[in-house]
Amino acid sequence: MSNLYVIAGVIIIIATIYFLIKRVEARMILIAAGLLMALIAGNPMSAFDAFADRMVTGGLIQAILSVMGFAFVMKYTECDKHMVNLVAGGLKKMGLFLIPGAVIATFLINIALPSAAGTAAAVGAIFIPVMIGAGVNPAIAAAAVLAGTFGSMLNPGLSHNPFIAEIAGVQALDVISVHSTATIASGVIGAISLTIMAFIFKEHKGYKSEEEVDSTSGKVNILYALVPIIPVLILVLGSTKVPVLEMGVPQAMIIGALIALIVTRKSPTELTKAFFTGMGKAYGDIMGIIIAAAVFVGGMNAIGLVDAFINAMNNSPSIVNIAATFGPFLLGVISGSGDAAAFAFNEAVTPFAQQFGVDPINMGSIAALGGALGRTMSPICGATIVVAGIAKVNPMEVAKRNAPGMIIAAIVAMIILL
Repeated sequence: MSNLYVIAGVIIIIATIYFLIKRVEARMILIAAGLLMALIAGNPMSAFDAFADRMVTGGLIQAILSVMGFAFVMKYTECDKHMVNLVAGGLKKMGLFLIPGAVIATFLINIALPSAAGTAAAVGAIFIPVMIGAGVNPAIAAAAVLAGTFGSMLNPGLSHNPFIAEIAGVQALDVISVHSTATIASGVIGAISLTIMAFIFKEHKGYKSEEEVDSTSGKVNILYALVPIIPVLILVLGSTKVPVLEMGVPQAMIIGALIALIVTRKSPTELTKAFFTGMGKAYGDIMGIIIAAAVFVGGMNAIGLVDAFINAMNNSPSIVNIAATFGPFLLGVISGSGDAAAFAFNEAVTPFAQQFGVDPINMGSIAALGGALGRTMSPICGATIVVAGIAKVNPMEVAKRNAPGMIIAAIVAMIILL
């Protein structure tokens, strides 16, 4: 009977992947699949218990909700626009290094503004016209912005970092210290690969738009521009044992929001509303996926799939590294989101990482980074569609230019972390 359960579970997983590729609501699909597996196993409460348990994971909720609250404050105060405009001013002067400069600049901005689609919209609206105006092919210009949208891996509040930290029993900054080399290397590889492709296909200069392109960056208030990096700076300095700055992610985000209020002198009422609106959206969107993934894994546990997967990897240790890296990577490519696959993998497998001789932080990090790299070369990723729309090109043209760099980056990251 157990073999029949496993077969049924595999069929359900294949169906889940199919519906994710079709862009059906990810939370609904994960919850439905998890509940169906639990029902087949005769233990529906395992799915419901997983839902309830994951709803109140303290460290995750505090970090993720406060970061999104701060992000909404940055949008309301327009500090994010000033930060992007400040960087764009320097980008115009980079000449030969315009393309890699745009990738790295987007990467750095995405650390402070940890939303791929949000960063793509804010940065793309300014960087893409700047590059097109300098003669860069629109598809390359869009790809350059897209290639930097996984810099958020270095933000302590990004959902994956506290999630992995919870599994490993460490702090989010400890997770970042482990994968930072692989993450930065991936960003550099993406920038170099895209630049080489632009040179090979002569897309780095000479493009002339049929319509006038507005490449002005707008007026910049330096104080406004510096506000988005304050919470990250506080957390980094606090981790180096600067006593007055030792604090958690929520405290740093609230301090950042208060500084934004002081600097911009916006309405305290509207700023407070923006912060809590961001928190609510974070719970519904980001925590929602984490909760749904927990239900999915609860069903896998009930039906025996997790045990079967762990046993398979114990018998073939050589597949562990590939599964951890390219499982989330491929689903990120075909579904446009690396989050669902990374969360499901880390919920199901990463707690057992030491059985395979791998540190849980390393395994969790490569799953999260692999998913992020995969969706950065996906034509149906939200961020891809955003930058393609700004550049007025087909999303596939953007995705295929990023593909070589993201594949190489995934392999290098796997070697570094595993």
